Amino acid sequence: MKKTFKMSHPKITTPRLVEAIKHEVKKYIKRERGKKLPPKVDYLDFDCRFGADEASSEVIHLSAINQHISLAEEQQLESFYLEILAKPGYRSKKPKEEPQEPQV
Repeated sequence: MKKTFKMSHPKITTPRLVEAIKHEVKKYIKRERGKKLPPKVDYLDFDCRFGADEASSEVIHLSAINQHISLAEEQQLESFYLEILAKPGYRSKKPKEEPQEPQV
């Protein structure tokens, strides 16, 4: 999803518009996670970017999207750019610790 969201609408108030944007983002992430995974992929990871426009967007974590949308509302931005791209995720194995001998 690469989209520029407008924060103004002639009939919808800004708080309701922000809720609708957050819902749309949540729905998109849920839909992407529900897709069948390719072979040898453990999970879907997401690359996210957020900014006032595409050129000034910065990399953010998936869990920080709602905070950035709320921040855009507080700053009264007219619009903002949000990019969420799914990518394959691979789990890494934890290194095994050597068992410790009990002290006598």
